[in-house]
Amino acid sequence: MLRRMLALAAGAMATMGMQAPTAPPAPAQRPEMALWRLDCGSARIADLDTFSDTYAYVGQSKTLTASCYLIRHGDRYLLWDTGLPGALADATAPTPGGFSLRTRIRDQLARIGIRPEQVTFVGISHYHGDHTGQAADFPHATLLIGTPDWEVVRARPEEAAKFGPWIEGQSRVEPVPGDHDVFGDGSVIMLSTPGHTPGHHSLLVRLPRTGAVLLTGDLYHFTENFERGGIPGFNTNRADTLASMARFREIARNLHARIIIQHEPADIAKLPAFPEAAR
Repeated sequence: MLRRMLALAAGAMATMGMQAPTAPPAPAQRPEMALWRLDCGSARIADLDTFSDTYAYVGQSKTLTASCYLIRHGDRYLLWDTGLPGALADATAPTPGGFSLRTRIRDQLARIGIRPEQVTFVGISHYHGDHTGQAADFPHATLLIGTPDWEVVRARPEEAAKFGPWIEGQSRVEPVPGDHDVFGDGSVIMLSTPGHTPGHHSLLVRLPRTGAVLLTGDLYHFTENFERGGIPGFNTNRADTLASMARFREIARNLHARIIIQHEPADIAKLPAFPEAAR
């Protein structure tokens, strides 16, 4: 009876054009996986209250980190976010806005023996410049970006300039309308978490030994923001942000996931120091 019910359910889903959720592969079936945290810059925020529409951080300042991540899945690689522009690494004087970058992503990858052309996918949490600054250094990769965010990029020349290889049609882009199973086995999933931008995504990575890891994108910016559910006034949709936060927390609770707030300096220690990797 159970087998028949499952078969009927699968048939109904196929009829409606839906797919059954992908279960994570059993340990023996998983390809070799690893997750590296990359240093993709930092920014000194003089007025932290810009990250709250309820005056939660008046008079406060904070240095935020810009982190990126490389995920290995067998012989394929996903680069998640690309940080601040690489030209900042060559700057000899402080830049406006307190932005700084010590090392380009491609130079960090060289330390672990990976060439830019080996990166299969560049996944973008959202189109803001501190997450897309070095994307064009990986023109061989397929670009994964939320569909509404890609529409924004195509409509704004200042955003399109960061995605030259894909805008010009030289490289492949795959707009992502909702959740997206990057490698097709449930191990790495882009989670639709709109609100900060219309096509914002967070990332779920299921590692064989470490377990589930959740990378926030800019759903949250720092620990206090996470604890209080603070919402920046510049988010594109407050209601969508709240709904995405609720979904993210439920996923974290159900999977007992390790949460990494990408801009929070204190969360750097939650993953091994580069060039070591979580596995």
